[in-house]
Amino acid sequence: MAERYDAVIIGGGHNGLVSAAYLAKAGMRTIVLEQRHVLGGAAVTEELFPGFRFSVFSYVVSLLRPEIIRDLQLPKHGLDILPLDGTFTPLRAGDGPASPKGGSAGDYLWRVNDHGRTVRELRRWSANDAEAYEEYGQLMVEMARFIKPILAITPPDLTSLDPRPLLPLGGLLRTFQQLPERQQAVFVQLMTMSAADFLDQWFETDPLKATMSASGIIGTYLGVRSPGTAYVLLHHYMGEIDGAFRAWGIPKGGTGGVSNAIGNAARALGAEIRTEAKVERILVKDGRVVGVALEQSGEVIESAVVLSSVDARRTFLGLLEPGSLDGEFEDEVRRFKFRGSSGKVNLAVDRLPEFTSLPGEGEHLRGAISFSPSVDEMEQAYDDAKYGHFSRKPYIDMIIPTLVDPTMAPPGKHVISCFVQYAPYQLAPELGTWDDQREAFGDAVIDRIAEFAPNIRDIILFRNVQTPLDIERTTGLTEGNIFQGELTLEQLFFNRPVPGYARFRTPIRDLWLCGSSTHPGGGIMGANGRIAALEVLRSRGRKAA
Repeated sequence: MAERYDAVIIGGGHNGLVSAAYLAKAGMRTIVLEQRHVLGGAAVTEELFPGFRFSVFSYVVSLLRPEIIRDLQLPKHGLDILPLDGTFTPLRAGDGPASPKGGSAGDYLWRVNDHGRTVRELRRWSANDAEAYEEYGQLMVEMARFIKPILAITPPDLTSLDPRPLLPLGGLLRTFQQLPERQQAVFVQLMTMSAADFLDQWFETDPLKATMSASGIIGTYLGVRSPGTAYVLLHHYMGEIDGAFRAWGIPKGGTGGVSNAIGNAARALGAEIRTEAKVERILVKDGRVVGVALEQSGEVIESAVVLSSVDARRTFLGLLEPGSLDGEFEDEVRRFKFRGSSGKVNLAVDRLPEFTSLPGEGEHLRGAISFSPSVDEMEQAYDDAKYGHFSRKPYIDMIIPTLVDPTMAPPGKHVISCFVQYAPYQLAPELGTWDDQREAFGDAVIDRIAEFAPNIRDIILFRNVQTPLDIERTTGLTEGNIFQGELTLEQLFFNRPVPGYARFRTPIRDLWLCGSSTHPGGGIMGANGRIAALEVLRSRGRKAA
C-alpha cells in the first residue's frame, strides 16, 4: 500500500526545506523528496576533488530572511554565516589615479565594510563620489526598508473580486505617499532605469559604477545599460545580515551549510527527508492532486497536498500528465523567461593569486574580488552574449572562502569560487554545444583573471567548470537560470510565474509552488518557501505554529 502524508514536497532545495519545516511545525505529516544524494538544490557543498570542498553553484548568502532564521532557530541547527568584508576591484597597468601611465602595477578600488575607510578610498578617486556615496547609501537603505515588506506578502490576484488580498498593497501605497518627494522619484527610477544610467546620476568614477552595476545583472540576460536592471540592483541591496543592509557572508561549510541547517530544523520538527528520490510524475485525479510517483522504483506516495520547489516549467510541463492543464495556461508557462546567462568556475589552488595592483596576501583577498574595470567592458561582455557567445572578457565575481573558513581545503591550500557572466544557455550554432565549449569557456575565465593576477595559471591544482547546461543537468534549474526565471519587471510580483497564479496556488487543486519561480524571486532567501507554507496552512484552516 502507498504511504500517505499530509504534504509532499518535491525538491530539497532551501525553499522546499523551509516549506517542510513550517508545515511540520504546524503538525502536518510532511516528506521532502530530493532527486540528488545531497540536499540543497543549487545551495550545496560538495567535495569535487580530494580534500577540497566547494559551494559548487550558489556561493554567498545575504538575502536569507531573518524571520526564518528566528522561527526555525537555524543557528541552533548549525547555521553560521561568516562576514565577507568588502569588494576589491583590481585594475590593469595605467588605470587609476595612483597608477602612472606606462606603469606596470595598475591601481585598484577597494570598498570595505568600514564606511570611513571606504569614503577615504573613494576620495582618492573623486571628492564628489566620496560625498555622494554617503547620500547614496542612506537613500538605498531607505528604499530597501520601503520595499522590504513586499518580500513577506502574498501577491494579490488582480482578476479576483475579493479585496482582502489587496490590503497589504494599501499599506505599501500609504507608505509610498509618506515618502519625501525625492525618495518617490528615486523609487520610480529604480523601477524603470538601467543600473548604469541610475548610477551615472550619482558617481563619476568608472570602476565604481561598473562594480556597483554588477548587482543589477546577476542572473539576468541583460546588460548594465538595459532598462530594468536598476531594480535588480535594489533586489540585492535588500539583503541583510544581523540587520545590516547590503551585508554579505559566506556560510561556514559552504552554502550547503545553509541547506543542512534548514534540513536539520525540518527533521527536528518532524519532517521526513529522502534523498535519491526523484519524482517522475505528479498524480492528479478529477482536477485534484493525490500524490506523486517516483522515477526509479515507481513507488507511489499519496498526499493531501503537494508543493513543488522545482521551477514552473519543470512542474507544469514536465511533471504533470499532458492534458492536465488548460492550453492557454501552458502557453503562459512557456512564455515565462529563463534565459540562463551565468556560469561558474571552481578552482583548487596551492597558493593565493597575486594581483599586480596590490601584491601580497592582504585582507583585500578576504572579500569579493570584482573583475569589473569599466562600464564599457561590462557592456561589451553582454554584447558577446547577445549573439550567442560566452564573454571573451567576462564579468567575474571571485571569492576565496578558505580565507574565512579554512576547513574547505587542506592546510595551506585554497578554493576559489568564480561566478561568471555571461554564459548564454543558447549558444550560437557555429559554436556547437556547451559540451564542445566547456573548456574554452573555462580558459576565457582564467585568461580574464590573468590580466590582473598573472600567477593564476601557475597555482591551479584542479579546475571545475559549470556551464548553464551543467547547472541544468545537475540541479534541474531550467536553462541553468539561478533564479528559476529571470528577475525582470514583467516577471515579478503578481506576474510571477503566471498572471493570476502568483499566490503559490496552481490550476490543480492542492498543488502549490514554493520555489524561486514564485514571488519574491531568487537568491538564498527562503521567503518563497515560507510564504507558500503559510498559504497552504491558511487554506486548510491551520495556524502556523
